[in-house]
Amino acid sequence: MGEFASAVQHHLHEQLAASYPEFNWKTEHNIAGTPVDVAGLDDETLILIELEWRRADPADNSAKLFRHLSTGTIEASEVVVFHVFTGYYDLTRGGVSSKRKNAEFVGHVASGAIDYLSYYPVDFDFEPPKRGEEWPDSWQIAGDAVVNEIQNQFETHR
Repeated sequence: MGEFASAVQHHLHEQLAASYPEFNWKTEHNIAGTPVDVAGLDDETLILIELEWRRADPADNSAKLFRHLSTGTIEASEVVVFHVFTGYYDLTRGGVSSKRKNAEFVGHVASGAIDYLSYYPVDFDFEPPKRGEEWPDSWQIAGDAVVNEIQNQFETHR
């Protein structure tokens, strides 16, 4: 993972830790050998935030995570997954790519099949820089919007 992705991951971690101090937050949380970008755990709920920057096949990432979660060998009675997609998956003519649609489909099917799992796709409204490119000035504002969306979805979920 690049320096920019780590900075965004840290930013989301810090914002969510401030909003939900009852959760133990960490980055690169391990689910059966699969690292998840940001995770928060309290006595009953595990919140997972998976960031999709430019992955060629985000559905594969989703399927692997949900396959591991389906074993029931997690440390929580409820798992809430927020799947965050950057503007890389947006189409210039409007809508989103089939890559994102496939990943969301996998997430929705998994949440229907696993009783304790909830799934929410989230927009990260910026185009991620390629390795070595300048970081966009608006990344923290876009990151804060992601945190707000996660908070809104989580509060509605509760």
